[in-house]
Amino acid sequence: MDFYERTGKMALGSRLRKLSEMLTEDANKIYALYEVNLEPRWFPVFYMLAEQKEMGVMEISQAIKQSHASVSQVIKEMKKQGLVKEIKDLADGRRTLLSLTPEGEALVPKLKKQTDAVGEAAEELLNEMQYDLWKGIEEIEYLLERQSLYKRVAVKKKQTDCMEIEIVDYAPDFQKDFKKLNVEWIEKYFRLEEKDLLSLNNPQAYILDKGGHIIMAKYKGEIVGVVALLKMEENTYELAKMAVSPKVQGKGIGELLMKASIDKANLLQADKLFLETNTMLKPAINLYHKFGFYKITGKPSPYERANLQMELRLN
Repeated sequence: MDFYERTGKMALGSRLRKLSEMLTEDANKIYALYEVNLEPRWFPVFYMLAEQKEMGVMEISQAIKQSHASVSQVIKEMKKQGLVKEIKDLADGRRTLLSLTPEGEALVPKLKKQTDAVGEAAEELLNEMQYDLWKGIEEIEYLLERQSLYKRVAVKKKQTDCMEIEIVDYAPDFQKDFKKLNVEWIEKYFRLEEKDLLSLNNPQAYILDKGGHIIMAKYKGEIVGVVALLKMEENTYELAKMAVSPKVQGKGIGELLMKASIDKANLLQADKLFLETNTMLKPAINLYHKFGFYKITGKPSPYERANLQMELRLN
């Protein structure tokens, strides 16, 4: 069985590279056939200069949708062959433009005959096809600009990782993990306060015995995420002491803990969730907004680091 039949769409890039190599091999032969001394990959840059006469590197890069570095490399090679020269912009003496040399201009008539023939041959090829490849290329470019293949694969990986994460209730054996994860993030941005230590050193007395709950995230047998619900009033809980290990960030553990917290609050028939944070913690705030939390002005916070209060109404 052919490699591409076995691998299927997972080898999309390799399949397109193979097609590109086939076309490039033919392109080299076509340039030789028309006695045009150009490398096929120089064509977009050469074409723009032949059409526009004078252009800057950035203008060319934007026009042909190739990187500045790649266009600069092509220009360097074309200058070495005596096809391109640098000139000063008459409107702005500080700016350097590019144009074809007389040797480069001499290739334009030959290239015109070649491109006319290639255009006709390509049109015939596309007409022989069952599917419209050109429209397909336009469509896939549009879709990849909206969301790259990398981002699409990253989403799939995140979904797979989430399936390996287990949400569990707090147990006394987890106290060290609860403290370690919170100390880790607090000391990274702020300083540990006395009120932090009271709950981190004795979560049983300061959280659980007062009607609160602690939820843990376990990944590959290790506690990697924590969050607490502190009982405030009859139908209000504070979302606090939320932390995820830097080793596993990006796997959606924060979202799983948030969802578990909200589900728990609903089971407890809570009317709202309250939290305090700091405006410098952008990823955390984005997560809170995603789950429906909004800014409020409440009572002064007992924490020095807290400068933003948020709330989520459940009922």
